[in-house]
Amino acid sequence: MFGWEFPPHNKGGLGTACLGLTKALSEKDKEVILVIPKGGKSENSDHLNLIVTENLYIGNDKIKYVKIDSLMHAYISTNEYEDEYAKLFYNDSKNPKLDIYGKDLFKEVQRYGEKAKIIAQFEDFEVIHCHDWMTFKAGKAAKEVSGKPLVVHVHATEFDRTGGHPNQAVYDIEREGMHVADKIIAVSNYTKDMICKHYDINSEKVEVVHNGINTDNEQEMLIEKQENVVLFLGRMTLQKGPDYFIEAANKVLDLEPNTKFIMAGTGDMYPKMIEKAAELNIGHKILFTGHLKGDEVNKAYQMAKLYVMPSVSEPFGLTALESIKNNTPVMISNQSGVSEVLTNALKADFWDVDEMVNKMVSAIRYPALGETIVEQGNHEIKGISWNKAADKCINVYDSLKKGDF
Repeated sequence: MFGWEFPPHNKGGLGTACLGLTKALSEKDKEVILVIPKGGKSENSDHLNLIVTENLYIGNDKIKYVKIDSLMHAYISTNEYEDEYAKLFYNDSKNPKLDIYGKDLFKEVQRYGEKAKIIAQFEDFEVIHCHDWMTFKAGKAAKEVSGKPLVVHVHATEFDRTGGHPNQAVYDIEREGMHVADKIIAVSNYTKDMICKHYDINSEKVEVVHNGINTDNEQEMLIEKQENVVLFLGRMTLQKGPDYFIEAANKVLDLEPNTKFIMAGTGDMYPKMIEKAAELNIGHKILFTGHLKGDEVNKAYQMAKLYVMPSVSEPFGLTALESIKNNTPVMISNQSGVSEVLTNALKADFWDVDEMVNKMVSAIRYPALGETIVEQGNHEIKGISWNKAADKCINVYDSLKKGDF
């Protein structure tokens, strides 16, 4: 299994999904070699065995964790990668790693693929499983040297990330990976439709496996809810719709002036959102926290009276399930995969700011509405488990092992 982030070194839902899926697979006695770039020992990796790739010794546990030294990290952009490389050069222009790392993100993705080819030559495995575009070349390389079937797992497409204006180089890698793959796993029907429409893929090649959430233990309440607090939590990028959240917040304040807003996360739109709040003269009503992790995330959910996910294009949306688990009602965009499995939520089109405002105000004014959403939602998410997701993935693996592809 090739990925590119894993908790606690993660900035988004893909790392959370890798953690949930690998744990569920290990509990079903499936042996997984998880390969990721960079990152050290994870506080969440009790079921993993960290091995540095230079040794190429994997160990005997059900899940093995392999680290490839790389400048790539979660959700890195082409410009950010170039900045990382330049920083390394200016700090130490004679650093031998400058001759190893790719000079741009695409060369580094290719280098990750070459490392994958070495790993595939030394390991015993039956199926290759890749998460999102940065790993697709690795999956292709592993398939070429091993002859084993390839599954690519699409958590988001370039169309989601860019609002329909894809980077051609990223799109080309995605398309190649999907066509080379023997099976494609999409995190929602919403994503499956996107794959078939924009990447010329036969629908029969795509299996939908919704993400899950761990509901074995009730969430520990770390903080009491505050009056009239509305939360946005996620990367501040075009895909997540933070600008629509601020527009809605401005209108909510006209109707409920005592409301406060929290915007948790970072991203390329972070400075613009601070500026926009100042332009609307509501900066004093919005707390920008930056990136949160661990218990900080749970505290943010628990503090809020409502969590809003106004995503422009959301393949799934694990944060909605996390919010319900923390006993906070949610409002999600209709343009999200999680809306397929979560009935008990307020819903609106991301672009319909007035409808968002109406539902946000209703949640603030009528606490019983939020209590009902949480009560029914907690019952609902018990059926949305990583155990079920793992079973579906295993069915895909088994079909490939039998040659049904």
